[in-house]
Amino acid sequence: MKRFVESEDRRQGVLLPEYLEDYVAEDNPVRVIDVFVDELDLGGLGFAGVVPEATGRPGYHPGVLLKIYVYGYINQIASSRRLEREAHRNVEMMWLTGRLAPDFKTIADFRKDNGPAIGASCRQFDLFAHAVAAIDGSKFKAVNTRDKNFTRASIQRRMEQVEASIERYMSALETADRHEGELAQARTVRLKDKIAALKVQMAAFKALEIEVHAAPDQQISLTDPDARAMATNGKGTGAVGYNVQTAVDTAHHLIVAHEVTNIGHDRGQLSRMAGLAKAEMGVEALDVLADRGYFSGEEILACGPIGVTPYMPRPLTSGAKADSRFGKQDFVYIPEDDVYRCPAGQRLPRHMTTVEKGLTLHRYWDLASCRACPIKGQCTTSKERRITRWEHEAVIDAMQDRLDRAPKSMRIRRATVEHPFGTLKAWMGATHFKTRTLKNVSTEMSLHVLAYNLKRVIAILGVQPLMQAMRA
Repeated sequence: MKRFVESEDRRQGVLLPEYLEDYVAEDNPVRVIDVFVDELDLGGLGFAGVVPEATGRPGYHPGVLLKIYVYGYINQIASSRRLEREAHRNVEMMWLTGRLAPDFKTIADFRKDNGPAIGASCRQFDLFAHAVAAIDGSKFKAVNTRDKNFTRASIQRRMEQVEASIERYMSALETADRHEGELAQARTVRLKDKIAALKVQMAAFKALEIEVHAAPDQQISLTDPDARAMATNGKGTGAVGYNVQTAVDTAHHLIVAHEVTNIGHDRGQLSRMAGLAKAEMGVEALDVLADRGYFSGEEILACGPIGVTPYMPRPLTSGAKADSRFGKQDFVYIPEDDVYRCPAGQRLPRHMTTVEKGLTLHRYWDLASCRACPIKGQCTTSKERRITRWEHEAVIDAMQDRLDRAPKSMRIRRATVEHPFGTLKAWMGATHFKTRTLKNVSTEMSLHVLAYNLKRVIAILGVQPLMQAMRA
């Protein structure tokens, strides 16, 4: 074929064999992986097998297996079987491992047995100059379909569906019995088989119902026992999976801390994630940006003693506002006199203190002012308007004041922490996690975070400067 670039004959021999080194360019990211793993203190991080056994068959060095995983996750190859194939055919992988090709079971066992050490490897980057981090959580799908997850409500709904199907088939069976002929007889047999199958299914559901009621959170998953049903923004679009928490620094957008939980909400995660981020960034004080899903008075209060300053909006859950009446935010607290000033300008003193769910709450109202108020209809439908104040609500007021002085905080949070989630989910594909149980899923997430951070640092510094910094 003339006028095209000519290829070599596959059977053509070469006089001098080419070096594997020649196939890997100097600015190839695989070189960063090689240096990064070589510079890690694998024994100090807790990897098993760093010191070989004196007897028995020699094993693979944990550094080789870690290189395989980091390369695989950077290139969206998470399956141990696919990694085994890549070790045989991928030139970059051959260069990285020195032509070693472990079998898939060895590769998979390394991930299963070294979860904490792999998690510690994510924390080997020192680019956190700014003491500001954004925190967020996102739902990731587990290896468990919605049909294999049961809650009290879902199992009751499925039992009702089975009962309705049995009644429908019984009615159809009565109709079939009134007819004669081979077709009617065959349909009768088919309907009886369906009814018998549904009765077996009903018995299984009744047994599962007992297990669901006995479970601590009244929920069980059959495929992945640690996965939980979690609500998402869209109606009827809940998923069975895990809630992944991340803290991302606002300067370089690196994931500084992460954690996988099977709790379906973020309300109790603020102080823990902020503490993890502060420890990893090595700063004395840390500003944390979060959305209103993290809002919890107790969590905000817990941030103070650990040196964390939170920024987050307060949820707008006022029923009065929904009914076009004045909300609590329309009442101004006067700390010097411990009273509230209402929209009509009247002062509401404190009348009582109660304890609800472990929280000390103060109640403020003034019956006489409400009776004579000309705008009472815009305020309350009761005889007086009562305002409730938590004993530590001053920390919430201070946070709101900080947020008002930094109006771009939530925009910075969104631009910082939501992009890594989108990138990670795109890498993971439609199925997200490939392993089961919280322990193994946490290890898998650590590998994704390590791959993300490594690619991010390569983009920030470049291959050669990064390798020089790692060696130094």
